[in-house]
Amino acid sequence: MSEKLRVIVSGGGTGGHIFPAVSIANAIRAKQPDAEILFVGALGRMEMQRVPAAGYEIKGLPICGFDRKNPLKNVKVLYKIWKSQRMAKQIIKNFRPMVAVGVGGYASGPTLNKAAAMGIPCLIQEQNSYAGVTNKLLAKKAEKICVAYDGMERFFPADKIIKTGNPVRQALLDTTISHDEAVRSFGLDPQKKTILLVGGSLGARTVNESVLQHLDLVKQTTDVQFIWQTGKYYNASIVEQLKAQGQPNNLVVTDFISDMGAAYKAADLVISRAGASSISEFCLIGKPVILVPSPNVAEDHQTKNALALVNVDAALYVKDADAPAQLLELAIKTVNDEQKLESLRTNILKLALPDSADIIADEVIKLAKWK
Repeated sequence: MSEKLRVIVSGGGTGGHIFPAVSIANAIRAKQPDAEILFVGALGRMEMQRVPAAGYEIKGLPICGFDRKNPLKNVKVLYKIWKSQRMAKQIIKNFRPMVAVGVGGYASGPTLNKAAAMGIPCLIQEQNSYAGVTNKLLAKKAEKICVAYDGMERFFPADKIIKTGNPVRQALLDTTISHDEAVRSFGLDPQKKTILLVGGSLGARTVNESVLQHLDLVKQTTDVQFIWQTGKYYNASIVEQLKAQGQPNNLVVTDFISDMGAAYKAADLVISRAGASSISEFCLIGKPVILVPSPNVAEDHQTKNALALVNVDAALYVKDADAPAQLLELAIKTVNDEQKLESLRTNILKLALPDSADIIADEVIKLAKWK
């Protein structure tokens, strides 16, 4: 390619969209070091901090979702969509991308709509087993659609689909720390089984309640230890409750874990929400997991993500409503069943799709050359 490659990457809103987007950009950079890559996100969403921290420029659009509870507020939403479309058109005119990549989330709608209308080839990446609204709307305009699950012909034209898997945070795969070192880094005993509880960067109320309601069980289970990421939103109140009730010695509590590679390495079993990016990470590292899908997501897509693993005995699953009563007891039983852990490890590894970011980056570069 004689001209310098220029790529727009758009989307975000959650880590599940942002991590794959940054991974794709990093893979493009590795193949074309002089490539110019511009992100387009939604103002006020986490991509506006995370993307610059990863070393990329980002432009923000005032886009937001519809308010289903207060329809009258949607007049303002419609204005923001119109304004975002105009801003996206100007960003594209100024940057002159050869290809546009959408990863889902509010900003990718107006950005890829305008890119397609201006004759720029588009690629979308769908992380979940149930396609998001934005990606379903964009599918007709995209040249390529990269997916992580089988059966996505339900949502997208079959001739555009490429099964690539989801790009994950490379640092998780590059972790060289041993299991024993990882356990010790949390101040715990490498000879004991370790359960890691995570609810995402903001936390998960149900996962947290599942621990708080069973602190006596945690204290009594002396052969198992716990690393508990509460999330920043819930941490202060949980710390207060633990002061009042007494924190068990086998329970490490933190609001946020910066080195997830070490946390996963330390864990014999993980308890997690069922976001697509997290599931892809568990598949690639072969980690036994109990999934507690969030009920507060579009089209209940986390339950569908979880069942894709459960149906092939690659994970366990507890409904959000049942978690406070059942989750901790099931976790302790599972982590002490070495045969079950080995079965989960073996089956989840079979679902791994490595090199996703590289494969997607190759498709992006091909589209740019075609343009």
